[in-house]
Amino acid sequence: MPVDELAPTPPEDAGADARRRARQLMRTALKGTLATLERDGGHPYASLVLTATEPDAAPILLISRLALHTRNLERDPRASLLLDGTDGLGDPLTGGRLTLTGEMRPTASATARRRFLARHPTAAAYAQFADFAMFALVLARAHWIGGFGRIVDLAPADLLTDTAGAERLIAAESEILAHMNEEHAEAVALYAHALCGAEPGAWRMVGIDPEGADLLHCSKALRLPFPHPVDTPGAAREVLVALLQQARERPGI
Repeated sequence: MPVDELAPTPPEDAGADARRRARQLMRTALKGTLATLERDGGHPYASLVLTATEPDAAPILLISRLALHTRNLERDPRASLLLDGTDGLGDPLTGGRLTLTGEMRPTASATARRRFLARHPTAAAYAQFADFAMFALVLARAHWIGGFGRIVDLAPADLLTDTAGAERLIAAESEILAHMNEEHAEAVALYAHALCGAEPGAWRMVGIDPEGADLLHCSKALRLPFPHPVDTPGAAREVLVALLQQARERPGI
């Protein structure tokens, strides 16, 4: 479901609405605009990058040291990442977009590469090249614009997922994804169609974390939110079973 098709909230809940929509965009964006500072002169330099997220929603990139933006980061890690949720709108300025600001630094995270490649499988063709490395954005602040006059500044705590105590779930992620995609592909497709409003298709589950699961079909990503946080594989299974039952009960399914 596009960010801008989420159900509206009353004006008094603008902060909660911004947090909800921004978190949705972080989890469903497949690309973004990375802004770094040029080594010579310090001018802003913007470039297109593929994006994914860690279990806690921190943005991650797979970038080459030969690229200008990476060379800029080696000198000054300060960066911004613009995520654009306005695709398909007649007037893009009425849609949602999120600017994340912080420091983009190399990461040795055990989950970064597998989560990025699950989201961008074609990147496997160059992921093993010596000049490519994983980077993660250490988030300092964020700026959400949801259309004209809908502007909210957000803190890291507004956007990041608390993964404390969810180590077992995160460690079992690859196994869970393989099981769902190989043994329950119809269920994954039903989540996307009945619960997320997507067209039917060969949807795959490409990520799971305490707050939800990420679904992908070609160049379209969706977020399947959980009704409550989970921290173990068993708890995730219970939620996925309940969501499947809910999907089957939707009218017209």
